[in-house]
Amino acid sequence: MSEPSEPWVPLEVADCDPDPLIQFARWYDEAKGLVPEPDAVCLATASARAVPSARMVLLRYRGPEGVGWYTNYGSRKGAELAENPVAAVTWYVEPLGRSVRLEGPVEVMAPELSDAYFASRPRASQIGAHASAQSTPLDSRAELEARVAAIEARFAGRTVPRPEHWGGYLLRPARVEFWQHRASRLHDRVVYTPVASGGWERTRYSP
Repeated sequence: MSEPSEPWVPLEVADCDPDPLIQFARWYDEAKGLVPEPDAVCLATASARAVPSARMVLLRYRGPEGVGWYTNYGSRKGAELAENPVAAVTWYVEPLGRSVRLEGPVEVMAPELSDAYFASRPRASQIGAHASAQSTPLDSRAELEARVAAIEARFAGRTVPRPEHWGGYLLRPARVEFWQHRASRLHDRVVYTPVASGGWERTRYSP
């Protein structure tokens, strides 16, 4: 019996950049235009009792030191990161059959980075960041809309400042895995782990 055709580009260790964040940037650039929201990732955190939770967020920061997202510090993910400051992020692009997993410690992003991103957001999103007590119960949608109206009135005619309870988190990866779909479920997996002398070791893993 013949093997299924292989439409995907194989992933070889030798073809991967020595820096996983540069390799991620390469894959990200190749995904733009193929999916509606290339920044979408699944973010997994856990409480101090190791109870996990996962949700979709937008990875709005990618830099030489790590990747980041922005949220309400009082949200469930914010509370869990305060108790247990480690997380895992999974990025997936179905048309290319590719996934990237990043795991590592998380820290609150520098205020100037959060300020800059907040200033770039649409005004309605800025208002929403003030109005929503994220991850807390609401009696009704009307209650939320009343909060929004109150914040709009408060900042009418002036710039909306970043609220103190809202900002960014930075994940500094301690392990990064690149996954490329292949036929017969014999996928390519390349894992980066840091070495004591600096830099990263790249290792092929079994599918």
